[in-house]
Amino acid sequence: MTQLSPANAERLRQAFQHCRDMEGTLGERLQAYAAAGRGFFPAYSEAVDRLVARIHENGGGENAPRPGEAMPPFMLPDETGRLVSLTSLISNGPVIVMFYRGHWCPYCRLNVKAVIQAADKIKALGGQIVAIMPETQKYAERFKSEAGAPFPVLTDLDNGYALSLNLAIWLGTEIQQLLSYLDLSDFHGNDGCMLPIPATFVVGRDGLVKARFVDPDFRKRMEIDDLLVAVRAAGKDR
Repeated sequence: MTQLSPANAERLRQAFQHCRDMEGTLGERLQAYAAAGRGFFPAYSEAVDRLVARIHENGGGENAPRPGEAMPPFMLPDETGRLVSLTSLISNGPVIVMFYRGHWCPYCRLNVKAVIQAADKIKALGGQIVAIMPETQKYAERFKSEAGAPFPVLTDLDNGYALSLNLAIWLGTEIQQLLSYLDLSDFHGNDGCMLPIPATFVVGRDGLVKARFVDPDFRKRMEIDDLLVAVRAAGKDR
């Protein structure tokens, strides 16, 4: 099975830096990086296509909370170990709840940078942001510090909360082998090979989902303009 060569790993790193700094929407940056991935690591891109098709067939993410439904509560530790609850967050205004795959995921890093760039606009609308990932506190802190994220990054160990939302997926042997250069067991603190489907929920002060973006294809994320529209609407909905 084709592995990522050191030369192509460097090309992908350079492509990531270009996509991170380029002008354009989040979607355009993600698409540009996905195109680079197909050129420099085609085996992985093709395996992801098959994984996404399998998840779609199995209805992964379809039963996650929809607009108008209650967002199940959580209480999870942040990067400092402090427990953060959804109840405490929504008491201060609408909350954007984002699920990320991990600190190593370039698509998550592109996503978080775009969200951080919009953080002042989100705050002006009364919104708050919280990120959730299946990694230990050490890597949650690394993700937060490397991104410069001005919001908490919570650890969902063993994907317990993601599982309750129908968002956790098994990677499968093919993807595991292609990602063998990553020490996921160290990142997760367990030997499981599960990741959350990256998803974004905008939750109102009433605890109901106002908007969501759930796509098994982790190369796609909620556009920032759509996110701002949802937060603005949620802020008006008392």
